[in-house]
Amino acid sequence: MKPRIPSLLGALALLACLGAESAQAAPSVGFVYVGAKTDGGYNEAQDAGRLYLQKAVPGVKTNFLENVPENAQVTQAMERMIGAGDTIIFATSYGYLPYALELAKKYPKVTFMHCGGAKLAPNLGTYFADMFEAMYLSGIAAGKAAPDGRIGFVAAHPIPQILQDVNAIELGARTVNPKATVTVVYTGAWNDPSKDVAAVNTLVDQGVSVIGMHVDSPIPVIEAAKKRGVKVIGYHFNDMRFDPKGWLTGGYWNWGPIMAETVKEVEAGTWKSHAVYGNLKSGAARLAPFGPSVDEATRKLILEKEKAIEDGKLDVWAGPIRTQDGKLLVPQGSVLPRAQVDAMNFFVQGVVGSLK
Repeated sequence: MKPRIPSLLGALALLACLGAESAQAAPSVGFVYVGAKTDGGYNEAQDAGRLYLQKAVPGVKTNFLENVPENAQVTQAMERMIGAGDTIIFATSYGYLPYALELAKKYPKVTFMHCGGAKLAPNLGTYFADMFEAMYLSGIAAGKAAPDGRIGFVAAHPIPQILQDVNAIELGARTVNPKATVTVVYTGAWNDPSKDVAAVNTLVDQGVSVIGMHVDSPIPVIEAAKKRGVKVIGYHFNDMRFDPKGWLTGGYWNWGPIMAETVKEVEAGTWKSHAVYGNLKSGAARLAPFGPSVDEATRKLILEKEKAIEDGKLDVWAGPIRTQDGKLLVPQGSVLPRAQVDAMNFFVQGVVGSLK
């Protein structure tokens, strides 16, 4: 009896089926975090985006590495991911950019996405959101809550994104309190709870009654502020559980839709390197819920301003804006150019602190 040989049509059909399965295979996506994915802040917001991606893109596989410092270790981490089959890498921390750029040259078939970077490559794009819009609105709440207008800010590093937040809070606060000031203390670290707490105590000792922040985990700042009896503006993640009474409002990230859209474009072969900007209107940046101490009149005012921003009727960087030393930077009727917003290297009038 002769062995049965599949017909040519059957073989072709089998090959076509296998080809379709290969074409439809969703990519494997790697995420690198500078801190813990349960930090209640920056890294948890990034990981929330990863979890959204898993639900939004059928069949996609994701993995992550956490607590990877901004040095050569991130190169090793990303190469491990590439070696394991990841074809898209989200390098989520600001200091990862130079390492991601070098790896993009080495692995031209891998797509890299960096959070907040200012440089692109053919296979490396960036993503960020205009959180300064939510910080401007939070500044209104802070200006109303601070009896003498004195607001404090705990900052990791003097990078453009942090300067944007500080300036936006000051500009928002001054709309309701012309004497409002924002005093900045740097910790020099994205995640150092002891330095965060020390910064809060320094600010409160100087007389501030509201604290804002831009460090990876807001938890130490919020808890320290609670102990000192001052109000807080949240950041990164929508979570007021650590001090519901002291919470005013804040801003938080919603990275999932941007991440999902990127993966779908790569999968479809339509992705091209560019800088992705989200904002309040797109939903990538969001205003956090109000705390119980924010009165109805202030809530109404902030929500009206939020709608004006989303409708394009209010620009955070519209003049007149003066620099810290009183020099007119943006005259009435003008708006600070986007390039200068992205490369922000100044404080506005009313901010107390250095740029170093």
